[in-house]
Amino acid sequence: MQEISFAVNGGYVELNQLLKLVGLCDSGGAGKVIVASGDVTVDGKQELRKTAKIRPGQEVCLGDIKIRVTAE
Repeated sequence: MQEISFAVNGGYVELNQLLKLVGLCDSGGAGKVIVASGDVTVDGKQELRKTAKIRPGQEVCLGDIKIRVTAE
């Protein structure tokens, strides 16, 4: 499993933007499509809210990629 660490500036990042910022998709719109597909989990639970607020300490998974969100 590939692990990516992402530092949040400002308290939170929207889920679709997080997927774009770590390079898993080309745009926020593409990120929304990925989230809507049901393939994304946050802290082990399926997340379908495209703009869910992801805060430091949370873990986002897409397939075999794990994103650990930290505070900047």
